[in-house]
Amino acid sequence: MQITEIYKSLQGESTYAGLPCIFVRLTGCNLRCSWCDSEYTFHGGQKMTVEEVGSEVRRLSPGGLVEITGGEPMLQEREVVPLMQRLLEDGYRILLETSGERPLERVPAGVIKIVDVKCPNSGEPDTFRLENLGTLHRHDEVKFVLSGRTDYEFARDFTRRHGLPERVNAVLFSPAFRKDATGARDSSHCLIDPQELAEWMIADSVPARLGLQLHKFIWDPALKGV
Repeated sequence: MQITEIYKSLQGESTYAGLPCIFVRLTGCNLRCSWCDSEYTFHGGQKMTVEEVGSEVRRLSPGGLVEITGGEPMLQEREVVPLMQRLLEDGYRILLETSGERPLERVPAGVIKIVDVKCPNSGEPDTFRLENLGTLHRHDEVKFVLSGRTDYEFARDFTRRHGLPERVNAVLFSPAFRKDATGARDSSHCLIDPQELAEWMIADSVPARLGLQLHKFIWDPALKGV
């Protein structure tokens, strides 16, 4: 499979935010979201076998949390599914970050899917496969990255229409960061002020959790490999 980077940091998103985590970032994505902060993964990388990736993960940590991310990892389904299964068998807790644009029925049941449903302002609306709702387990999570009121209303309505709180462990509403964000480690880079988003969620009693990209408040938002 084609790998952009493997590194150890803190998990910055989801209900696992703040925990030490090994990131396996695969190369390639078929979407072009307007706010994407990982365009460097679209090309390049190095070819590695499942065994080589597993060996590097074990070198960085003998156990704990591993996130498979990208890009879009499920573009390399043939290799990434055996990788996830191998890491589960080795005792790791596995998170899969995916847009849900690719089929998810082959993802091992023990993997925790973090499904990033694309909102209108992403430039990639209607790319989520509704059939993937049937693959969700109670331990999975659904995330919406928001850059304006239109995105918020889409996420709010999608959450209610599809009964997401009854399907998954958490529904996450996360403000998008500016692509050119650098320097200041604060919410000034968010495309929606977190306070404004919080007030919308409170007013509508949305059954979702406000999530911030923790790593962008700890390190420079432009820094890679964290």
